[in-house]
Amino acid sequence: MQPVYPKLESYPENELVALLRSNHRGAFEYLYEHYAPALYGIICKILKDKDKADDVLQDSFLKIWRNIRFYNSEKGTLFTWMLNVARNTAIDKLRSDVKFDQNVDLENVPETQLCRDAIFNPVPATMDVSLVVGWLVPERKVLIEMVYFQGYTHQEVSEQLNIPLGTVKSRIRAALLELRQIFAVPSPAERLQFA
Repeated sequence: MQPVYPKLESYPENELVALLRSNHRGAFEYLYEHYAPALYGIICKILKDKDKADDVLQDSFLKIWRNIRFYNSEKGTLFTWMLNVARNTAIDKLRSDVKFDQNVDLENVPETQLCRDAIFNPVPATMDVSLVVGWLVPERKVLIEMVYFQGYTHQEVSEQLNIPLGTVKSRIRAALLELRQIFAVPSPAERLQFA
C-alpha cells in the first residue's frame, strides 16, 4: 500500500527545504504546483518553443529533486536557486540544439566557401565546453568541473579536496582566464575600453 502524504497548504521555506531533502512526496508536489508556472514562463522565453519548454521543465524539476541537497539558503531563496536550475537547463538545451543545427555536410559546400578560418576557428558558442575544460591542467580542471558542472560551492570544494579556500579561488580564477583566452572572450575591463 502506498503511503498517504498530507497535502501541503503552505510552509515556511526552511521547512519546505527540509521536507524536500527528506524526499517527502507531498513537498515535491507542492513545489511543482506552486513554482512550475513561473519556471515554465522563463523557460518559454528562452526557448520560444512550447514542446521543448515542456521537456526542459520536467528536466529542471528532476535536477531540482536530485540536487536539493546543494541548495544553500545563505546564497538566496529557494525560488532563485530553482530559477537558476531551470534557466541553465533551458540554455543548455538551446546550445545543444544550435550545436546539432550547425552540422554542415562539407561535401555539399563549394570549395570557394571553405577557408582556413572557417575550419580551424569554430564559433565559441558551438564549442563543447566540457571538452575545452578537459584541456586544462588537472588541478584546474577538477575545480571547474566541481564548481560549474556539479554545483559545488568554493567552500565545499575546499573541504572536499582539503585545499585552502584561497587556493581554490585563485586556481578557479586562473582557469577562467585560460578559458576566456580559448574562447576569445574579452575581460570586463577590455569590454569597457570598446564601449
